[in-house]
Amino acid sequence: MTTLPKKAVIAPWMAFALALAMLAVTTGQPEMAVPLSTRLASAALARDADRQREITSWREQHAAELQKPDGWLALAGLEWLEPGDNSVGSAKDNKIHLPSSGPAHLGVLHLDGETITLNPPAGGFPAGFLIDGKPVQPQNLHTDPDHDKNNPRLTIGTLNMYVIHRGERFALRIKDAKSAALTGFHGLKWYARNQAYRVTAHWIPYAPQKTFTIATLIGTSYPAQVPGSAEFTLNGKTYRLDPILEDPAVAKLFFVLRDTTSATTTYGACRFLYTGFPDHGLDKPGELVLDFNRLENPPCAYTPYATCPLPPPQNRLPIPLPVGEQRYHE
Repeated sequence: MTTLPKKAVIAPWMAFALALAMLAVTTGQPEMAVPLSTRLASAALARDADRQREITSWREQHAAELQKPDGWLALAGLEWLEPGDNSVGSAKDNKIHLPSSGPAHLGVLHLDGETITLNPPAGGFPAGFLIDGKPVQPQNLHTDPDHDKNNPRLTIGTLNMYVIHRGERFALRIKDAKSAALTGFHGLKWYARNQAYRVTAHWIPYAPQKTFTIATLIGTSYPAQVPGSAEFTLNGKTYRLDPILEDPAVAKLFFVLRDTTSATTTYGACRFLYTGFPDHGLDKPGELVLDFNRLENPPCAYTPYATCPLPPPQNRLPIPLPVGEQRYHE
């Protein structure tokens, strides 16, 4: 028997072959008793099982994210601000109405140009009202255009609120951990996974990167950075999709797209697909895996209080993609 060097590295396929050889020795059967086609088929089945587990895990995580107390299903209101004072509370005399569980008079949002100031109501701020976890005080509220991650969070009881900036407009987004959509969640619907819709695309970088104007479902628009295009082949035909780069510091591409299933079984406006970066980065030609089995609904598919982007013309595919998430509401 040949002794392997101590520092030798055995490739996975070699290990598999050695295992088959040992099996042949112990059973008295020659190695070729297991045909190559059978071994390849077994390996393919193992890969397929791994991908099914990945998809199942991702679907479960997607549903869990939606059901968080501050997730998209918690949305309970989207109230647009008018110039001047905008009183906030559950009482009828407010301009902005909170769910009945909220305080009668929470505060006053004053809009002056692009400056938003939070002031107390006539009777003072209610007990338990916090901003980013600290007791509330009168202050200006910072807002980033079209990105809400860093906007201050206003919380009281089961309510979580923050001001959003869309185009030239501002609104108070209201989330409620006891919202009807959250408590009435009835599960998500999916197509069966289909390996044929997991494709390897050619990455074509834009030099320089492009900026597209992305329209939204509420009639606003915003500029989006588009670093390149993913060109792929499906059923013998070639298509291209342009992704958005939301944060250059995060290795994630964001595809907003629509296909012909939107007329029947999937959400009519669009679906989302998130991927990593291409294998050679954004600035060089390379390859990028597009697994359309991971197509997911935008927040607007679950609630009327979301503001979702619409697919640019080049991302409206003339073919069906019968995979991924289906409509939440019939």
